[in-house]
Amino acid sequence: MLRKISPLLLLLYILWSTKLCAQNLYLSSVGNTEKETKTIDSLGYKKTFSDYLSLESEVKQLQKKLTQIGYIENELLHLKKQNDSSYLASFSLKTKYKTITVFHNNLVDPAILKLTDFLDENALVIPIANLESTLQMINTEIANRGNPFSSLIIKDIKKIDKYTLSGELSVSEPKSRTTDKIIIKGYEKFPKSFLNRYLKIKTNEVFSLANIKDKTAVLNDLVFANQIKDPEVLFTQDSTILYMYIEKARSNTFDGFLGFGTNESTNKIEFDGYLDLNLTNNLNYGESLKLLYKSDENDQQTFDLKLTTPYIFNSPVGLDLNLNIFKRDSSFLTVSQTAKINYQINSKHIISAGIQSVTSTDLLDIPTASITDYDSNQYLINYTFTKRQHYDRLFPINFLFDVSSSFGNRSYETFDEEQSNFYINTFKIFNLNDKNSFYGRINANYLVSDTYLENELPRFGGINSIRGFEENSLIANLYAVLNTEYRYKLNSTIYVHSVIDAAYFENQISNQKEKLFGFGFGFGLLTKAGLFRFNYTSGKTEQRKFRLSDSKIHLSLTTQF
Repeated sequence: MLRKISPLLLLLYILWSTKLCAQNLYLSSVGNTEKETKTIDSLGYKKTFSDYLSLESEVKQLQKKLTQIGYIENELLHLKKQNDSSYLASFSLKTKYKTITVFHNNLVDPAILKLTDFLDENALVIPIANLESTLQMINTEIANRGNPFSSLIIKDIKKIDKYTLSGELSVSEPKSRTTDKIIIKGYEKFPKSFLNRYLKIKTNEVFSLANIKDKTAVLNDLVFANQIKDPEVLFTQDSTILYMYIEKARSNTFDGFLGFGTNESTNKIEFDGYLDLNLTNNLNYGESLKLLYKSDENDQQTFDLKLTTPYIFNSPVGLDLNLNIFKRDSSFLTVSQTAKINYQINSKHIISAGIQSVTSTDLLDIPTASITDYDSNQYLINYTFTKRQHYDRLFPINFLFDVSSSFGNRSYETFDEEQSNFYINTFKIFNLNDKNSFYGRINANYLVSDTYLENELPRFGGINSIRGFEENSLIANLYAVLNTEYRYKLNSTIYVHSVIDAAYFENQISNQKEKLFGFGFGFGLLTKAGLFRFNYTSGKTEQRKFRLSDSKIHLSLTTQF
């Protein structure tokens, strides 16, 4: 019979023992007076523990908190066990000191001390509650200026009066550190010119890990590289080695669209489209090569080639070269060549200046007054600001502001005239929340001249201008286009949007001033092949009503590789 009962008794014993072992411990803390007890309770200490070691650790932490608020002479009188699960900690808080006057003896740069807001002539008058954070801030600033192993100590602490202390600041400063070597992990062929000029990180400079982290954060503004993780540093006895973790990003893009609509004269469907190829950093110099070829329904052809080479010979300046050829049916051919020197102020700001030469040839057999051969030479300046939002794969650029101006001479036949040109292209995305956003864009061009030729006027209209109109079907010496979209994200890869566009233009050759409007809708889909976009828009003028037969459908696919 005993043998049958023993296993049951053993099981009951194990359960009872486990319950005892899992029993919580409770802590109460009191002071010498009711006021001291209220002060201790106001610190909000933990009162329930699973074991004695964590309870004892909380008592030590509580004593440290009392010291931090000014009770630097507080004393733990005893920690007594009241019963099987309760403990009582008794404290004597003693005097609460309010401030401490720390004489720095010019051991710390005055510029650092001024950051504390507690500097008073040759001493720091610091509230006791702010003492630890103030010393940490001073020590961090000293470390950022090349002494990462510095430490601060307040010595010779004395009482000035009942509530005030004084002490001497002592600074332990090992030899100042400089960055002796930079090692890049992941993308070893990262352009050295971007390391020196774009990130502004160089060897033999005073080491500051905080400053380096701030500088490397702009890596994500580059289209061809990303930062994998924060930089790290290896300190040896006689050197400081910085490790940066960078990966090469897919930055080449291929973009194209197919558009079709009904010809008003023939009532037949006509197609148009373009090819846009952008090759970036394929030679690991940060260079960019852009090729655009466009053939639209108005028998117009555009060839545009741009080459950008930043930081030539590791200098702070880069070079932009551009060749543009435009041909309109058998009317004229215009060739534009541009050369600019650019300077990148930082990751967002770029300024540039250069020259532009334009030659246009009249292809008509019968001469006209509005189309004729001409040559133009102009000086130009440009400023570009770009703000990215790296977290959004659908809309990686949040704000763009691109403005340029040019001035020079245009000559044809026996006439030589001064001209100037002003151009602006800017857009902003207003993120209302995670799913809703509003996109607004302004694009404008103003050519100032005494007389105008048709083959020199700026052209606009189409998917990248006012939507609902044929590509480059509108010419004007002055135009301004407003594009707006309300966007709604269905998820991280799909969005739908409205299309509401408006434009105003003037053409002094035809004495024309007109307002244009475009309405429609569209959607975007991020696939493995790239970003696919669909737009359905219809355009109208002030005199013409909307007609479905004038609607345009544009398909576009941007592929990254």
